[in-house]
Amino acid sequence: MKKEYIIVRIDAAPDGAPYVVVSLSPAKDFKESSQFPQSPLGTGVMGFSNMDDMMKGLNKMFSGGVFGMPGAVTSIKLDMREYKELGLSVGDKIYLEISKPENIGI
Repeated sequence: MKKEYIIVRIDAAPDGAPYVVVSLSPAKDFKESSQFPQSPLGTGVMGFSNMDDMMKGLNKMFSGGVFGMPGAVTSIKLDMREYKELGLSVGDKIYLEISKPENIGI
């Protein structure tokens, strides 16, 4: 399985250890948020042009996907060597691939 993410935050280890925590948000969330018009009343108020848009965005509002907070965030821990080799920064698009090895026999 391969998924597309956007890096939304990079934090140092809370205990001072030599690793960083990279927070990822699904790329589709960014594409969906660009479909909704920005409210002229500010970032804390969401505007809708019709009832369908309101119903589509309602679930996102309750899950925390509006008001500046990401809805679904995935975090991964990278040691400093991996972080420097990858050269990651906030806003980069990345792909995570998860695979399960096939067990042949016992």
